[in-house]
Amino acid sequence: MNIQMFNGWYFLMLFICIGAVVGLYFILRNKSEKTQKIVLFLILLLGLILHFLKCFIPPYSTDNNRLLRDIFFINICGANIFLFPFIFLSKSEKAKDYMFYIGVLSGLISIFYPVEPMEKVNQASEWLDILRFYFHHTMLWAVPLLMVVFKLHKLNYRRVIYVPIYLLSVMLFIMVNQVLQSELGFIPLRGNDIFNINYKNSSMIWGPSGAIGDFLAIFCPDFFKYIPVGEHAGEPKYWPWFWLIFPAFIILVPVSFLISLIFDFKRFKNDMQYVKLKFNQRFYPNKVINEEGYRVLSEKETNKIIENILKTHNYK
Repeated sequence: MNIQMFNGWYFLMLFICIGAVVGLYFILRNKSEKTQKIVLFLILLLGLILHFLKCFIPPYSTDNNRLLRDIFFINICGANIFLFPFIFLSKSEKAKDYMFYIGVLSGLISIFYPVEPMEKVNQASEWLDILRFYFHHTMLWAVPLLMVVFKLHKLNYRRVIYVPIYLLSVMLFIMVNQVLQSELGFIPLRGNDIFNINYKNSSMIWGPSGAIGDFLAIFCPDFFKYIPVGEHAGEPKYWPWFWLIFPAFIILVPVSFLISLIFDFKRFKNDMQYVKLKFNQRFYPNKVINEEGYRVLSEKETNKIIENILKTHNYK
């Protein structure tokens, strides 16, 4: 097994992941709502259990430092593996919106650009972890997508503003989690090297990295790019967590809105008709507006038009 971008193994794993989700859809589409919920929840629960079972397979079973670091929920996908079963059982529509948008986006990006498998030095000896990677990241987009397709949760485009708020809350959870890891000795303390952002996989909480990080940094104000006070004042250093606030809102809200239109276009269309109706009523006060939004001449305007016609035409 040697997964690299666009080679045979890459497309095989992609085909298996997408094919499994399509197959699961056809198996569940005519089942009862209760059955659909049970199956989807069991998949999420299996993912959570598998997260801890990975300590028995390489590279975690052969690298104690890697195990102590990664057994926690240290990045956005790891945190979602932990949180999604609880969100799925909750009654929070906003939390389930987060589960859908972030799950679909992060999960699909991960299997179409599988950085972790590609960076493995010896994929042949770590093939079980590669399978685990694909199961976890397929689960993250498949369950939320099927949850919406089966109408177990209904999206509302008006709630997309809350998606970055929930994402930033989860990022804060990851940040606290990693601080606790350091304080309890599971991972090394940062020490004097406060500029190092790559000493652990943190979903870029400590600063941007790679091509995606460079893109996100475009939307970050300069104020969050420098140390404000202290001995390092003025030196380039992204503020942990804070630097993500503007990119999260600027990127996630419009992207989530566009995705929401696939499932919630009827509500959006009705709202636009309502806005049009109110606009016409506001700026055309002498018009009568019917329910369909068309402008109809008032009685006063009709009489005025008739009067003008009589003045300009000679009827016998």
